[in-house]
Amino acid sequence: MNKGILTALVSIIMAQGLKIPLHYVKSGKWKGGLFFQTGGMPSSHSAGVASLATFIALKRGFRTMDFALAFIFGIIVMYDAQGIRRQTGELTLKVNSLNDLVQKANEQEGVPFEEKQPRRLKEMLGHRPEEVVGGAVLGVITGLISHRTWGNRKSR
Repeated sequence: MNKGILTALVSIIMAQGLKIPLHYVKSGKWKGGLFFQTGGMPSSHSAGVASLATFIALKRGFRTMDFALAFIFGIIVMYDAQGIRRQTGELTLKVNSLNDLVQKANEQEGVPFEEKQPRRLKEMLGHRPEEVVGGAVLGVITGLISHRTWGNRKSR
């Protein structure tokens, strides 16, 4: 088994699992479905790439091409998670709010208006910077633990 892949997958699963109790502490609501959703604290994207880069750095060295690739792709993934994907989520919030505004305007004006109710767009797509950092910290810790557990064993 590729220990780097296993490290990243464990980190991703841990990040997704942590979203449920963290959301409960914050809101008082238990939402098990958060395990299968994107967005939220901590970022599983960041956790996965940070744990992989950490494991590679400790296993192969910071000066290797393996680490360089993992690090640069990790930075791109984290930037995308809090940048483009976050902006898409913000836009989705505005589009969903616009539908509510149209319905209120229709009720107040009394103009006959018939429309199929569109399915609400998914609003939690990206991450706030602190969620990305939280995922990265979780990933580094997971990478360190993984290396301590499997680091001396033969690995791909």
